[in-house]
Amino acid sequence: MNKGTEIQSGKPFKKRNYKPAIIILSVVLIGVIGLLSGRRGVEEFTAFDITILPMMNAIFNSFTFLFLVGALIAIKKRNITVHRKFIYAAFFTTTLFLVTYVSYHYLAPSTPYGGSGLLAGIYYFVLLTHIVLAAAIVPLALTSVARAWNQEHERHRKIVRWTMPIWLYVSFTGVLVYLMISPYY
Repeated sequence: MNKGTEIQSGKPFKKRNYKPAIIILSVVLIGVIGLLSGRRGVEEFTAFDITILPMMNAIFNSFTFLFLVGALIAIKKRNITVHRKFIYAAFFTTTLFLVTYVSYHYLAPSTPYGGSGLLAGIYYFVLLTHIVLAAAIVPLALTSVARAWNQEHERHRKIVRWTMPIWLYVSFTGVLVYLMISPYY
């Protein structure tokens, strides 16, 4: 057998090297989002009310969270087929989130938080941890799914012990951040 080829259900299975794609996609996504932070936005954009986009972000994050919970329950019950479907659904809603997030931050100026005191402290703590972990989840989630596709089950289990709780936290706090800042849009 060639290196990287295994027998799977009586047929040869060739593992693929997803690492370059994971690195490129991670750098591009995190870089674009970083470049959009603090932008002034497009002047006089009137095609539609762009303040609906943050609400859509929260909705997509809510679905991502629910799909991840479903995936977690399915894998605990050892139902790999259902687990896989929930993970793909989470990737789909996360992709929709990214499209609406990038669109909003390209079109609109940054919205400052208007609260003060303890609530401001909580908001900025949640926002900071959300941002840092959202950047980390990009390569973690992509690596997790790549290991599953390559049928590297033990390596997949090792990384998802980190990926799943971080992705759950990021999707949940995305909704929380929206709820806290939405009065200031």
